[in-house]
Amino acid sequence: MKAIVFHQHGGPEVLKYTDAPDPAIRPNEVLVRVRACALNHLDLWVRIGNPNVPIPLPHIPGSDVAGEIAQIGADVTTVRVGQKVVLAPGVTCGKCAACVSGQDNRCRHFTNLGYLIDGGCAELLRAPEVNCMPYPEKLTFEEAASIPLVFQTAWHMLLVRAELQPGEDVLILGAGSGVGSAAIQIARFFDARVIATAGTDEKLRKAKQLGADHLINHKNQKIRDEVRRITGKRGVDVVFEHVGTATWDDSFASLAPGGRLVTCGATTGYDAKVDLRFLFSRQLSLLGSYMGTKSELHRVMRLVASGRFKPVVDRIFPLAACAQAHAYLESSSQFGKVVLAV
Repeated sequence: MKAIVFHQHGGPEVLKYTDAPDPAIRPNEVLVRVRACALNHLDLWVRIGNPNVPIPLPHIPGSDVAGEIAQIGADVTTVRVGQKVVLAPGVTCGKCAACVSGQDNRCRHFTNLGYLIDGGCAELLRAPEVNCMPYPEKLTFEEAASIPLVFQTAWHMLLVRAELQPGEDVLILGAGSGVGSAAIQIARFFDARVIATAGTDEKLRKAKQLGADHLINHKNQKIRDEVRRITGKRGVDVVFEHVGTATWDDSFASLAPGGRLVTCGATTGYDAKVDLRFLFSRQLSLLGSYMGTKSELHRVMRLVASGRFKPVVDRIFPLAACAQAHAYLESSSQFGKVVLAV
């Protein structure tokens, strides 16, 4: 098969379009003919490398996959050859207390396709049968591949961790990102008032089309000041944070008394600081969130199929142009998802 492979960490230039061995599946696995693979910031971090995370090399990245079943293992019963599928990106042991209780994103062996195992930037991919999700028939492969990681993450952050309630005010950082554009739709679906930030007026215009009620251009407006103005000095009930140190102080200062800040990432840095006096006196909550459960993704997929949520595709590259797609994603020019067509 053809695949994107890197043998060392570095810039986009380490990504090579080359021949790779076809995957061999186990009895409980399927072989998927990949039709589209959406990129995430996780792909950039995997490529760049982290001293604390030993990525096996050579490596094939890519977590968000849509395609067709090419082969099934001997024990597979729920999907058939030729069936269209979207893959849940999270791969777990399926046996531990977390997995059997439905909290599989807390599995100690949790990883993502394309993270500690090979991923979907290839013509073929092996995956557990349990990771096969129903395919929303009205979507293209590129649209379908744009759903799993960001919608699952945003759903878990807002509904499970932050326990968002109808009528609450939500500040969503980075509206132009995949997870930000998903969060806007989810928050509006639950009748929250959405304040969205982005770095260009064009991105803010698109955020408005997705359902954002108020807009902040963080390039020329102070986030905390605008939040105070919009909310009558009260602050927001929930801050949806995934940017990191660049926005942390503004995010924390934007919370109303009793507010919840939920975070899933640290794109601009992880060394955030908190004034504990402010934390306890205003009775604030800081919540970490990581991915989501397969059951949550099943619910998201039903809402996508019914037209309630729509994946936002910014630009499509051919698989062979994966290096250019990485460079484009790193430029932060996109609104929504960058996708590889295979």
